[in-house]
Amino acid sequence: MIKSWMVIGGVAFLVALAANVITPSDRQWFKRLQRPRWLTFEGAIPIIWTVIFICGAWSAYIVWEKDPGSTSTWLIMGLYLLLEIVTIAYTPVMFKLRSLKVGTILGGTGLIISALLILAVLGFSGWAALLLVPYLLWSPIGTYTTWQMISLNPQDA
Repeated sequence: MIKSWMVIGGVAFLVALAANVITPSDRQWFKRLQRPRWLTFEGAIPIIWTVIFICGAWSAYIVWEKDPGSTSTWLIMGLYLLLEIVTIAYTPVMFKLRSLKVGTILGGTGLIISALLILAVLGFSGWAALLLVPYLLWSPIGTYTTWQMISLNPQDA
């Protein structure tokens, strides 16, 4: 029998694969952009997001196990999925459109969705809500960084 954590992890993994639909020219565009001087932790960003996604999947698993298959649980699972899609869309959409503004908007959208998700999840489990806090803390940093890059790269706003 397939376990709920396998389905949740599998869906999260499949959605995350969409981040790889970028071309070498997309990467070159991003690499040439100027960054704020205080951005000294760029190499750690993939690790940070990996931890955040693991926490999100674990949170979803907790919620599912509290009330499997109910309408409210399915709606919350939809919010988890929406949050991951918006988060994963940041890189390929911003790269394809070559627009830091789009990246900032997607980052801000993820922050709003994560706050709504935490509020929805609180009724199910405090632990599930707590596991979403890393997203809530990190997302504004990434969004602010992208926003700061607009002033450094006005031609790519």
